[in-house]
Amino acid sequence: MPVTITREALKARMEAGDGFVLVDVLSAESYRREHLPGAINLPLFEINEASVADLPRDKDVIVYCASFACQASPMAARKLEELGFTRVVDFEGGLADWKEAGYPLESNEFRPQK
Repeated sequence: MPVTITREALKARMEAGDGFVLVDVLSAESYRREHLPGAINLPLFEINEASVADLPRDKDVIVYCASFACQASPMAARKLEELGFTRVVDFEGGLADWKEAGYPLESNEFRPQK
């Protein structure tokens, strides 16, 4: 069972520059729309031996999905553990919890200037 992290603890780790990999396990489309700062995208159903080959095994890998109700990040955490990752952390609140706190997000979508 993966360890979990709160939004406040995650934000503190981000601000401290604590070395970890943040993984958005939602779809590529969702990731393009909005994601947590510094996150990489690895959709749940694309997690396999080949897709995780470049993920460091000596750092925490923090996964998140849409919300507390979303089961994608717990499933992703279990898949990563099955693939041999021993430092997997689940940010259960995900995108909705982060947004609720008013924390910043990033986007890869083109948005014309108004």
